Amino acid sequence: MNPQPNKRTILIIVGLVDVVLSGAILLIYFGLLPIDISEWGIPRWVIGIIGGVWFLSAIGLVAYQLTRTDISD
Repeated sequence: MNPQPNKRTILIIVGLVDVVLSGAILLIYFGLLPIDISEWGIPRWVIGIIGGVWFLSAIGLVAYQLTRTDISD
């Protein structure tokens, strides 16, 4: 049994969950979700940077896993 497809599927699912969570953080940062982030005690720009970097890295992970070719001998 080849464990590679299972590992790849798990990485795709985890990447998609990360995209959704970081997207929610960015929506909160941009004010599209009605959550007040000023009460968290973290500067607003820090939340924006964390959400943006997290979102871009999750998109990169999903894109890599979806475009990777499976070369088997």
